[in-house]
Amino acid sequence: MEYLPESSLNIADLGDGEAETIDLKPGAPGTVELGSVEPGSNEQELTAAAPAKQEPAELVYAGPELVESKPAGREPVEPEPAEPEETGPEIVEILISAAGDCALGGDLRSGPNGFMRELAKQDNDPTYFLRNVAHIFEADDMTIVNMEGTFAEEGKNAGRTFILRGPPELVEVFATSGVDVVTIANNHTMDYLKAGYDATVSVLDEAGIAYFGNEYLTIKEVKGIKIGMFGYTFWESNKTAKNKIADSIQQLREDGADIVIAYYHWGNERTYYPLAYQTELAHHTIDSGADLVLASHPHVLQGIEEYNGKNIVYSLGNFCFGANTNPDDKDAMIYQQTFVFTEGELTETKSEIIPCSISSVKTRNNYQPTILEGAEAERVLKKIETLSKVFK
Repeated sequence: MEYLPESSLNIADLGDGEAETIDLKPGAPGTVELGSVEPGSNEQELTAAAPAKQEPAELVYAGPELVESKPAGREPVEPEPAEPEETGPEIVEILISAAGDCALGGDLRSGPNGFMRELAKQDNDPTYFLRNVAHIFEADDMTIVNMEGTFAEEGKNAGRTFILRGPPELVEVFATSGVDVVTIANNHTMDYLKAGYDATVSVLDEAGIAYFGNEYLTIKEVKGIKIGMFGYTFWESNKTAKNKIADSIQQLREDGADIVIAYYHWGNERTYYPLAYQTELAHHTIDSGADLVLASHPHVLQGIEEYNGKNIVYSLGNFCFGANTNPDDKDAMIYQQTFVFTEGELTETKSEIIPCSISSVKTRNNYQPTILEGAEAERVLKKIETLSKVFK
């Protein structure tokens, strides 16, 4: 995996068969007998028996192929070379899962919050939180989520209304559940200032969790396919934003990325439709050469647009969200996209939505995202379909 700081932009069974040999015994086809010496005859004279009739050569098993035994005076017949097997084109499929806002911990300035109390209730087992979805994340080729907040010790903070922090050991929630990559481009990344930001990156590095966003452009190789990722927080569309997008995509492509994925943080909270500037930047991202746009921040689901053959997921909503004990809207999703490569070229994409709730209980947020079934699953899928009609 490469981290490319934007500042430098470096971004088979025929068994071993031992040959079975057939002894050529006296009198056997293809042999010659020495004549016997009669009494009184010259012992120096030997009478040769009439040679046996030449029989067709016998086949002897000598390993992987049948070959002809070698009759006296006859050269073996070489087997004809086997025709090479025809093989089809090489096809590689990359399955990527994406989920939304993960705030591990929360606002801890006044002591343990609901998330931390739930952790204590679960005997401080970090696998509790993503237990119901880990099998999905572990079965794909890459899982990406938004790391909403910081992994930092208590310290000087930005003094905002909501300050999000998780103790560094909470990185194990990701590390034990199949989360491979996180974006750190969001409005809570700097809640504990530059020291908190640097501490978060260090914790992710030590845990082996890849990251991207802001100045970090990242390439991760899976099955020989290089996946490039970048992300930003945008509150408006302007020339600076568009240049950042185009430059990031160009740099990732120059560094060998076969797929480019953007993950933005944008829009208004608790709104179900994207603003005009989000659509403008999303289209610019696809026009500049990206293959998929993901996004979060509204804390609710928004629709999915297909634009020029590429998908834009305007908001993945919340996922493992420790910053709200009981949000009114607990709907969530895991968005999956499969990239199909034929002989090294991207030839097809396929997408799927796995409807979820941010909690395994309805009455509160227990911070355990759970896959929905039956009528509830259908409801969320219908909701996303309805929200997407605006793009038709």
